[in-house]
Amino acid sequence: MTSLSDLAVVICHGSYHSPEFYLPLVNALKSREIEAVCPQLPTADLSKLNVGDVVNPDFDRGAPAGGYPQGEEDCEAVWKALEPLVNQGKRVILLAHSSGGWVATEAARPEWEEKSRKAKGLTGGIVGILYVGAFIIPVGESVNSFFQPKDGSFVVPPFMQFHKHGAAGLGTVVNAEKFLFNDLDEADAKKWTSLLTASPILTSKITNNAYEAVPCAYLVLDGDLTLDKTYQEAMAMAQGEKTGNFTIYHCPAGHSPHLSWTSGVVETVEDFAAKVMG
Repeated sequence: MTSLSDLAVVICHGSYHSPEFYLPLVNALKSREIEAVCPQLPTADLSKLNVGDVVNPDFDRGAPAGGYPQGEEDCEAVWKALEPLVNQGKRVILLAHSSGGWVATEAARPEWEEKSRKAKGLTGGIVGILYVGAFIIPVGESVNSFFQPKDGSFVVPPFMQFHKHGAAGLGTVVNAEKFLFNDLDEADAKKWTSLLTASPILTSKITNNAYEAVPCAYLVLDGDLTLDKTYQEAMAMAQGEKTGNFTIYHCPAGHSPHLSWTSGVVETVEDFAAKVMG
């Protein structure tokens, strides 16, 4: 098997989440001597969403001065995490979970790709993206525009609620024990539910065609009650027909395999890394 000693993983987490949710995965990767980091994305950071006390947040407040953070700020957080790893010559896989699929795709700009850096005599860089139950957003679309009806109507998913300001304000998760943590025991599901944050509607559009530039893989979550497995497969297939097939993996987990199927995610990372690192 390919040596993974120079591999690093940067996790692009989902909406309503913080890096704490991904610590079990980060630690499991590090136990395999794979460097791993999960930066906090501003769109899910309560300290940037004008909710008052982050321990007892008020989701009925309006947007902060200057508006809510969007995908551009999320990408900047990823690049800040990427930079020291790439400068060390690390070969990086972006691991994208849920709405983190948008972030990973947009953040994997040519200047961060290993092949572009190698052409300049530099080492390190992004070697692939592993989407884990993640959104595959076409170039030119945002998370919001991709999932909303094209007739201009607005649909609130069954796992979401908006607060005082409706779609102009913040959304939070409802019934998370079912939709996000259905394969965890009751105590763990309640614990993680209590740690969820919030998110504005995500309107930034994909401008970077990473699908065509770097190898992509998709881990289909067969037990996912938030994003049905057939929908996951369809997103990967539709994009793959345009820009090259994704390597497809499957697992039995619900929407949070980083918590319920942690060792399996690590093994998937290792298998994908072996394929893309040569």
